[in-house]
Amino acid sequence: MAYRVAAHQLGRPGLRPADLDVLDLGVQDTPYGSARLALSARVPAATELDDDRLELVWSTRGAPHLHRRAGLPALAAALWPLSDADAARRIAGQIRDGAALRLAAFRATAEAFRAVVSTEMDKGEVSRAVSDHIPAELSYDCRACAARHVSGALFQQAGLAGGVRLVVSGRSARLAPLAQWPGPPEAAAGTAALVLAYLRLHGPATVGDVAGFLGTTATELRRVWPSGLAEMRVDGRSAWLSADRLDALRTAEPGPLVRLLPPGDPFLQARDRDLLVPERVHQQQLWRMLGNPGALLVAGEVAGTWRARQAARGRLELTVTPFARLSKRIGREVDAEAETVGAARGATEVRVRVDAD
Repeated sequence: MAYRVAAHQLGRPGLRPADLDVLDLGVQDTPYGSARLALSARVPAATELDDDRLELVWSTRGAPHLHRRAGLPALAAALWPLSDADAARRIAGQIRDGAALRLAAFRATAEAFRAVVSTEMDKGEVSRAVSDHIPAELSYDCRACAARHVSGALFQQAGLAGGVRLVVSGRSARLAPLAQWPGPPEAAAGTAALVLAYLRLHGPATVGDVAGFLGTTATELRRVWPSGLAEMRVDGRSAWLSADRLDALRTAEPGPLVRLLPPGDPFLQARDRDLLVPERVHQQQLWRMLGNPGALLVAGEVAGTWRARQAARGRLELTVTPFARLSKRIGREVDAEAETVGAARGATEVRVRVDAD
């Protein structure tokens, strides 16, 4: 855990957002606005969070992430399904018949995005137009609006390959074209680089951990698994780390830092949740079906949850629920971090309540 805190640069090393190592995998923005909070937990207070080198796109598992704009073509190839079987598994569910089209389903949808999105458009408008451009097997009957829609999973997983970015304002999301987009990848390429990035940030990790994060299977990922990794045992399981990170792992020591990590923070994206949060009751509090809270991080351990509420114009109220009683020092650090959250959300006043229950 101490290694991961250092790898995630939660000590605020003085970098601009796009220079942070977590951008090697992207910073998830679910719910919208949480990516700003994740960045604010890693950059100094005076650093501007709006970095013009970043772009919001649907990427890993079809979720919205901030990424470096310059790396998006390579990212699209790295996230492209590794085989026909991989593509079919990623898009089953609503369109089981459409899954039989496999890689052709991804390509048809990506090409539809290119044909449809030539300017900024409403997301629903794009969905309807893409649905008209793709094979019927890739859409389904939506009873709620009496229309056929492209599968949501396929729509969002093919968006980056189709060269679209997200433009979010409040709770509404629009889609716009990425400039000078080269088109969908011919085949998956560079997936091993994402594996290495995951291991640097979340290692040591198993093949299954990395596969779960990328939205594929361990069987598929083994086909492109990098060589030259160091193998070790973690909680009785074989786990892997880049050999050049072994010294950093061996010498890592927990520091006193306190952070309020938002829902979806990169630190919480590791798939070995039993290591991140050992107590099952605490896992249930942190990872819910809907509406996850943020995580209170203390000395390298997840020590509680927190939620924010806009109580009045300019005023933000934070409720922190620790798993155990907090010391006065940690309480003061929580107050300081709450001010950072407030600044990232544009609040002029922040109030903190510690819920002992």
